Amino acid sequence: MTDLSRTVLLLNGPNLNLLGTRDPEQYGTTTLAEIEERVRVLGRELGVEVVCAQSNSEGAMVDHVHESRHRLGVVMNPGAYAHYSIALRDAIDAIEAPVVEVHISNVYAREAFRHTSVTAPVVAGYVAGCGITGYELGLRALLARDAERRA
Repeated sequence: MTDLSRTVLLLNGPNLNLLGTRDPEQYGTTTLAEIEERVRVLGRELGVEVVCAQSNSEGAMVDHVHESRHRLGVVMNPGAYAHYSIALRDAIDAIEAPVVEVHISNVYAREAFRHTSVTAPVVAGYVAGCGITGYELGLRALLARDAERRA
């Protein structure tokens, strides 16, 4: 049985399954599977297991967050749900496991509606505009936070 306290969920939201082909000028050409593998490899190097999930469904995202309440934490790109999903915000707020929010693009350099995040106020950390490296930064931030908590 896996020790959930040493696992991290890498959770991606709507339309991120299309990475690699979706708006490559904004999001690049790296696929979600490639990102997941990079983060899993980094996780192994850092001593944690990374479990990956992606959903286009708001309810499924909420379920994944709930199921992660006993994990070390969650690195999550909520996609568009960051801007309006009160249900996802409340799910993040309801669990003790820290969540680090990641966005590939700089949402503040894009359309005005992307400048507001309902999830940002309840996450432990926020990474935006660093491309796919943001996922690795998110994992490192989550683990640094855990190390500080343990010290």
